[in-house]
Amino acid sequence: MHPMTLIEQTSPLQGLKVIELHAIGPVPFAGQLLRSLGAEVTRVSPPDDPGLGVAMSSEFDLLNAGKAVRLLNLKTPEAMSALHDLLNQADVLLEGFRPGVLERLGLVPADLLERYPKLVIGRLSGWGDRGDLAPRAGHDINYLAMAGVLHSIGKSNEPVVPLNLVADFGGGAMHLVVGVLAQLVQRSIHQRGGVVSTSILAGTVGLTPMFYGMVAGGLWKLGRATNLLDGSVPFYRVYATSDAKHVAVGALEPKFYRELLRITGLTDSLELQDQYKPKTWAHAADQFTRCFAGKTRDEWAQLAESVDCCLSPVLDLLEAAQHPHNQANQLHRSTPFIQPHRIVRFEA
Repeated sequence: MHPMTLIEQTSPLQGLKVIELHAIGPVPFAGQLLRSLGAEVTRVSPPDDPGLGVAMSSEFDLLNAGKAVRLLNLKTPEAMSALHDLLNQADVLLEGFRPGVLERLGLVPADLLERYPKLVIGRLSGWGDRGDLAPRAGHDINYLAMAGVLHSIGKSNEPVVPLNLVADFGGGAMHLVVGVLAQLVQRSIHQRGGVVSTSILAGTVGLTPMFYGMVAGGLWKLGRATNLLDGSVPFYRVYATSDAKHVAVGALEPKFYRELLRITGLTDSLELQDQYKPKTWAHAADQFTRCFAGKTRDEWAQLAESVDCCLSPVLDLLEAAQHPHNQANQLHRSTPFIQPHRIVRFEA
């Protein structure tokens, strides 16, 4: 057996050519994921709107960093001819228009596949291509709301808006990329491309099977802050520390809860066998609240570092980039500024 060695992170999709039609959010993120795996991505944008959809210098636009750019007005014959020149050499076409827009541009998927049989067309809409909402606009918060996810996140009295990591990126973009990669595998067998279609709404729903199973099994209540994983229990929640920062506690299993009691000094105050008895939770939460308020965030983190008690410091984005563990795993790089780095590795 040869020892496994790291190979270039960009090698798996080396030589793959991706055309990404102008969009914001999840489609550029999907294109950037493919690029991080080695694909050559060309972003096609209109000449009068080559921007990012937000007020940001291109220097800081990490979703589009490293992509080639072609400025084409696809409403003109000349630009459409240039796009077809690109598609003639392409493996993947990504688009994130509302349903029907691609067709109105004259880029009917069936016609494209007839002309370019090996092309994989990845389509990501917001609401899907059916139903009353299909032509409507939306953003992450709207898709979260319609997927039942937003209702489940937050305090008991109101939902809390998470970052747009959930619907846009985790839901829409990731499922789009999975579909595109699956179609590429299929193409390697049958030598034909195809159409991959999903939506941000569908992708968000796709993240929820565990919770639907728990609801059906009577293990999940629909009210917020009433369940094991939504901040209801004292051993899976966030606590404030003496320096107005926070620690995250996730000691779900008894063996981890035992260690949590030990490092907090609450072994004599809280019974291990009471961990999953709801009638004890209010008292336990009060004990933990007062205990964690007695030390700084980093003091607690140091105490927990060598112990399996599932306690972590709540870091901001810049602190996360500087944390020794994250640095040991090369999760960030600092040039030209702090940003994510080695996320997926390949070994051979």
